[in-house]
Amino acid sequence: TRYGTVTGVQTCALPISDDIDVVWIGTQPYLHRPYSVAALEAGKHVLCEKSLATSVAEAEEMVDGCRSAGVLLQEAFMWRHHPRTKTVRQMLHNGAIGELCLILAHFSFDIDRSDWRLDPAQGGGAVWDIGCYGINASRLFAGTEPRTIHARARFHERGADMSMQIALQFPNNVLANVDCSFEAPFRCEVELVGTRGTIVLPNAFLPAEEAPLLVRRGTAGDAPVETIVFPRANQYVEQVTDFCASIEAGRLQAPAEDGLANMRVCETALRLSREGR
Repeated sequence: TRYGTVTGVQTCALPISDDIDVVWIGTQPYLHRPYSVAALEAGKHVLCEKSLATSVAEAEEMVDGCRSAGVLLQEAFMWRHHPRTKTVRQMLHNGAIGELCLILAHFSFDIDRSDWRLDPAQGGGAVWDIGCYGINASRLFAGTEPRTIHARARFHERGADMSMQIALQFPNNVLANVDCSFEAPFRCEVELVGTRGTIVLPNAFLPAEEAPLLVRRGTAGDAPVETIVFPRANQYVEQVTDFCASIEAGRLQAPAEDGLANMRVCETALRLSREGR
């Protein structure tokens, strides 16, 4: 499968060669919708970076447009395709830590205050840029969509959320705490807490080439922690490989998704935090 990558921000004109099958969009979020529409109108499959758009309305237009055009749209959450992530899903399915009851997801780093990610008009804000990962992880590992959302945030003077705290409750009684920040030290971790143990993914969304996984089986404070190290894997390559398999199958193959459900949670969290409830 042949890819064309869009990274420019000067124009939404998108001339695409006939020998290109897929367009991979890596612009600022406010350009995701126009470039995706241009790609689907040209009959190209779309791999679009997160967050999928700047609003649920835009995301719905992208998803509906791709379906109507008969092409696939996938939100590019590369971490979902790493072998470590797939192994953890299988471990949860097999009951390795008992019944999953709590998910903790943290992602933060300090950014320059002139960064475009503090401009809401360009799709800036902590929840759209990095909080979306914790939400994505919570939804993936819980295996369903949240029924209750609570959110609080600290806002920059330009209007973007600098830090956000999100609490999710899922129908299967799994609880998730997600936090993200542009004004804190680097943190990138997911912890899964079960009734009989825990699983920790260090550098959850940006794993090293040889990625570790920390598994504690047992509830005692001195229960041993097993470290599983995964062989070298490039999660971007894994993502493309999986997307090619989806194209061949004619539909998105798990753990891929179009991103609309994730957008709905992100937008709700942002709205609630602005309303202060």
